[in-house]
Amino acid sequence: MTTLTASNETAIVDNSWKGHFLATLALSIPLIGAQLAQLGIHVTDVFIVGRLGTAELAAMVLAGQYFFTLFIFGSGFATAVVPLAAYAYAQGDTMMVRRSVRMGLWVIIGFGFVTAPPIWFAENVLLFAGQDPHVAKLAGDYLQIAGWGMIPALAFMVLRSFLSAVGHARIILYVTLVVLVFNAFCAYVLVLGHFGMPALGMKGAAIVALCANVLSVLLTLVYIQKHRELRSYEVFVRFWRSDMHVLWEVFRLGLPICLTILAEVSLFTVASLLMGWIGTVELAAHGIALQWASVAFMIPLGLAQAVTVRVGLAAGAADHKALVRASWVAVLIAAGCSMIGSVLFALYPVQLASVYLDTAKPDSAAVLAYASGLVVIAGIFQLVDGLQAVAAGLLRGVKDTTVPMILALISYWPVGFLLAYVLAFPFGMGGIGIWIGFVFGLIAASVLLLGRYVILVRRQGRAT
Repeated sequence: MTTLTASNETAIVDNSWKGHFLATLALSIPLIGAQLAQLGIHVTDVFIVGRLGTAELAAMVLAGQYFFTLFIFGSGFATAVVPLAAYAYAQGDTMMVRRSVRMGLWVIIGFGFVTAPPIWFAENVLLFAGQDPHVAKLAGDYLQIAGWGMIPALAFMVLRSFLSAVGHARIILYVTLVVLVFNAFCAYVLVLGHFGMPALGMKGAAIVALCANVLSVLLTLVYIQKHRELRSYEVFVRFWRSDMHVLWEVFRLGLPICLTILAEVSLFTVASLLMGWIGTVELAAHGIALQWASVAFMIPLGLAQAVTVRVGLAAGAADHKALVRASWVAVLIAAGCSMIGSVLFALYPVQLASVYLDTAKPDSAAVLAYASGLVVIAGIFQLVDGLQAVAAGLLRGVKDTTVPMILALISYWPVGFLLAYVLAFPFGMGGIGIWIGFVFGLIAASVLLLGRYVILVRRQGRAT
């Protein structure tokens, strides 16, 4: 084990409230920016492909959701690298940092091979799910090319975890912004055919998506290899050398995170199906409100990633005071940001909802009226959603993932989904009832996860 470096010493020594506040902001701002930029990549793709036609847009949405569901599941293994690397970094153990990152890459490479068949045969899966044959064919052809980006996309997530844990989060934002510009320009050129290039349509979109994922990894690798401190970890030296103990640790911590993420993502997929049962106007309004909720969620999501690092550093250094203060600072920042967002949603629901509508369309007034009510509820929704996201990040920072998975599953499904269904249909509240049910599910998740974290921290305090 090596001695502590000046950089990680600083990360755990300043225990003032101001020090924790500034350190958390310094780490979370680039991560939040990276999340927003990543969302921007998706929005750009949908906007450009939408110019091709309705079938192509539907195929893009379908293929994007298909790829994203598999990707977001695998990202749990990349997330597990954060607490492992942060613990080791706080202790000055460069060897353990290297092993956790290396085995994280091993796990996601294995995951990439496992998910290759469902991606390769996506058209058959979508046809089995009852999708339109033409749309399924377009989506399947797109994934046959873009699907090769699964391993690069997840490899970037692992390297992102490594950089966050060792105090180099800012480069993540820069890389994501470069990829955002690259993706937008190349999609404009290859999908629609500009600057003398042929219009490749969906095939062009798939090529651009694959290249964007590869570019993100290449830029990150170049940065790591060019930076002397990062190069000293020798993450890629003797990459073939296995470490089964650390490999199992990544898998053990990561699988519950994968299942937790999948449970939440699938809940919103089911929500869209329920809204579709109610009506087309309600489904369109739901999509608008959910889009704004997704944008707002990027802030607590980036903050949750930052607090996993901060808590992991404190826990790795066995500094209970730092652990408590880092935790409270993160919760207060999350609550403050969410409250600001909630107020904006409550004050300007019509203006926000109208951004996604063409007011010239005959049914836009009905959609706008319904969406405005959902946007107000989305304000309350994001307040509790932000708290549960940060609570999950806190627990991951202390390497607690299995019990939080169980608590989240209970909150999302027996509480959130069941209440949403009952309010929407037996009680006749429709789409409003679905959103209210999900709000109570997220309240349950926030209370249970924060309660779990408080118990663990107090237990640790008594033991020290």
